[in-house]
Amino acid sequence: MPAKPPTNPAPAPPQGPAITVRAPARSMGLKLLLVCALALLMSIPALFVFAVLMDRTSRAERVTAELSELVGGPQTFLGPVLAIPYNIPARAAANGEEQRGPENGVYVVFPKTGAGTATLDTGVKRRGLFKAVTYSADVVLTGQFDLATAGSAAPRGATLDWTRAELLVGASDARGAQSDITLSMGENKIQMVPAQALSSMELAAEQRSAIPNNSMPSGDFKFFGSGVDGLKVGDTFEATATMKFSGAQRLALLPFAETTTFKATGDWPAPSYDGGFLPVSHNEAGDKDGQETKDGAPKGTFSADWSVPYIARGVVNEGTSDVISRLGPASLGVSLIETANPYQAVQRSLKYAVMFVGLVFLTYFLFETTQKKRIHPAQYVLIGLAQVIFYLLLLSIAERVGFDIGFAISAAATVGLISAYAGWVFNSKKQGYVALIAFAVLYLLIYILMRLEDWALLVGAVAAFAAIAAVMYFTRNIDWYGNDKDVKEGA
Repeated sequence: MPAKPPTNPAPAPPQGPAITVRAPARSMGLKLLLVCALALLMSIPALFVFAVLMDRTSRAERVTAELSELVGGPQTFLGPVLAIPYNIPARAAANGEEQRGPENGVYVVFPKTGAGTATLDTGVKRRGLFKAVTYSADVVLTGQFDLATAGSAAPRGATLDWTRAELLVGASDARGAQSDITLSMGENKIQMVPAQALSSMELAAEQRSAIPNNSMPSGDFKFFGSGVDGLKVGDTFEATATMKFSGAQRLALLPFAETTTFKATGDWPAPSYDGGFLPVSHNEAGDKDGQETKDGAPKGTFSADWSVPYIARGVVNEGTSDVISRLGPASLGVSLIETANPYQAVQRSLKYAVMFVGLVFLTYFLFETTQKKRIHPAQYVLIGLAQVIFYLLLLSIAERVGFDIGFAISAAATVGLISAYAGWVFNSKKQGYVALIAFAVLYLLIYILMRLEDWALLVGAVAAFAAIAAVMYFTRNIDWYGNDKDVKEGA
């Protein structure tokens, strides 16, 4: 039979005394690195917001261009100049030269001095959320002609046909004409019609590349003419063209005389001067009372004066018709800038998205170290997504009510949410109020950066430096390796 087990088992060997071993806690240093990595990870959803912004911006630009075209678009004017048809008879081959057929062309003589004025009455044309700055302009252009050297630069063998000479003025888009163009010579007033000698011309490409946002139209520059009888070499006379045109975004004048002066005035508070020459003097009264006109245009006035001497213009005083196209880079332009463009403001704010997400994360990290309570990485992701959604809120609201109000609403909602979340996570109303103050200051800094423009980089750099310095100070006593936690364990 098998042996029975003993009724009294042998006692277990005595346990040794409890010993204390050091076990590493979760490292705060690794946690900080993880927080920084999560802040960079938030740039991915920020890129999707940026794509939405670009789509809305592109749509706004398309609608603005369509609205602008309805009133004539950016307008550029010329004139008056004298255009004289010429012909070169056929030439037989001789003395090694090739045979050439008859040639025809137009010879252009610019006035000795020219003066122009443009008075703009601005407004806003809307389509849904989008709008375009428009204007109605009264334009007066005067030239004093001296034909003492007329024809001196004509092609060899050319014969000028003075019986078909025309005085020309030009406009980039004839659809903007609001009245007939009148030409005055002494007591005679003549209604101008589409020119016979020279109907249209493509301006030099440099003209368009010099204009912000490529607002110079790419189509033909249109000419209007009036025949003049009895002109001959050596004559002097004065001609004045009066016209009324609508347009949008920009008005410019080509320096049509050897020496050209131009004065532009209007009721827009934020003009931008561009083209080949800046004005010699200008004045902007701005939006003094913050009110708007009946069609939504802000009140304000501007005036600007240009003076372009012959040597600065860089184009000869007479020659074949292509000399007109070479005036393009020397244009005198004023653009009507929309100062409250929400898309530009949101785009500037998005450039700092990663930095401000990082600052909020660092603030939560400081709360974590001072409250002795860990926050899970998933919670950091939720906080980051709330900040990314802030930019979507800002874009969608700013489209409707403007950037300032849109920022106030979006920031208040976001700051309230992430501050309340801090109170929930740390189970402390006091911590929620501290977070509210900290994040309100942070979002106020974002708004200041958007408004400073020229100082934005400096202020942003200083703010980032101050934030890093604060983190260094408040975490100066942290054991980043996490080796200060004792754990009792039986041997």
